[in-house]
Amino acid sequence: MTSDVRLGVGASRASRASRLSRGETTAAGLIAIAEAAEPGDRLGSKEELRARCAVSVGTFNEALRIAQSRGVVLVRPGPGGGVFAAAQSPMVRLGNSVLALDGDQTTVAEAIRIRDALDALLIDDALWHAAPADIAVMREILADMAAAVQQLDGIGFVHANWALHARIAAVSPHAMLRSLYVILLDQIESHTLAVLPYGTEPVLEYMAERHLLHTAIVDAIEARDRDRALHLIADHNTSGSPPSATGTRP
Repeated sequence: MTSDVRLGVGASRASRASRLSRGETTAAGLIAIAEAAEPGDRLGSKEELRARCAVSVGTFNEALRIAQSRGVVLVRPGPGGGVFAAAQSPMVRLGNSVLALDGDQTTVAEAIRIRDALDALLIDDALWHAAPADIAVMREILADMAAAVQQLDGIGFVHANWALHARIAAVSPHAMLRSLYVILLDQIESHTLAVLPYGTEPVLEYMAERHLLHTAIVDAIEARDRDRALHLIADHNTSGSPPSATGTRP
């Protein structure tokens, strides 16, 4: 029974990953169309662009959502509406450049190196600016991580892990630092989910250890213990990866 449930969960994850891959691929096409146009240019109606991309309505809507979230296109309803090329800020252009990079091992290693370098800056900001409400949200995410460990849910653990890092980053008052960090997290998370191993005891032990480490980081932020917080984040960024993974560290 348990094996059947796990097989069903695995099939569902594979189906979601396949849909996400088609959506991301189509979004890349939409982004290319928008970047070839001038800001404010009408790219076409949703149906015209869907037919041009030759994908289903569901896949196109996912791609359009991704392109909108990256600040590349605008959708305007009503007569004369449709999909338009957006004016992109330098930060949006930087983010799209990072997301367009191939997710090979070298690219991901570079993203991890930059993310690790930014972690100390974000921890410093969190030590100064984290309010009790921020800490409460972090602890809710830690509870999600703990639940994922108990349920042997590797994907759920990775999502919760990155959500915690993103929440710590959200405390920073520096918009450029926050944005760049979250862009790098997106790049690393996509790669991690593609290579994440399942079902081996060492990986489960690793997840439990990482949960404890992240709990200690939040404890140090709440206590305003800078030395301990920076020591823990350095440990976070230098400790080993689980077996069969490729160097990504949640």
